Amino acid sequence: MKSIENNFDNSEVNTLLRHHFVQLRSNSPEGSTHVLDIEGLRVPSIKFWSIWENEKLIGCGALKFLEKGHGEFKSIRISDQFRNMGYGIKLLNHLILEAKKNGINKISLETGAGDFFKSARKLFEKAGFKTSNPFAHYKLDPNSCYYSKEI
Repeated sequence: MKSIENNFDNSEVNTLLRHHFVQLRSNSPEGSTHVLDIEGLRVPSIKFWSIWENEKLIGCGALKFLEKGHGEFKSIRISDQFRNMGYGIKLLNHLILEAKKNGINKISLETGAGDFFKSARKLFEKAGFKTSNPFAHYKLDPNSCYYSKEI
């Protein structure tokens, strides 16, 4: 697998991110949607990577810098044709490695509490993330689950 940083203008990456945004928005109640659009991912406090294998887009993910040593994973997505093939854990491991390279020692994330997000929660738990309290700007929300991991 290889990764490319901040390649938002790649048409495949752009399509995957738009699909991710629309799908998450349609599966989360209003006021409980925290997915970022492409412009939201372009801010200086976020690094973004797309993951490729044999010139095929496997998925993507982003790291938002919250405070010294603490980051948040955003927009973690596996392309539909590569789901349930072990790429989710590979992507998470790659993002954890990138976070370490960038001085992060604690990663947090938010995902939905509904059935649509069950596979994401299962993946995060498999990767060693533990449920946590809301962090950064998040508040208690019955539609959200929060996770953290020391790395």
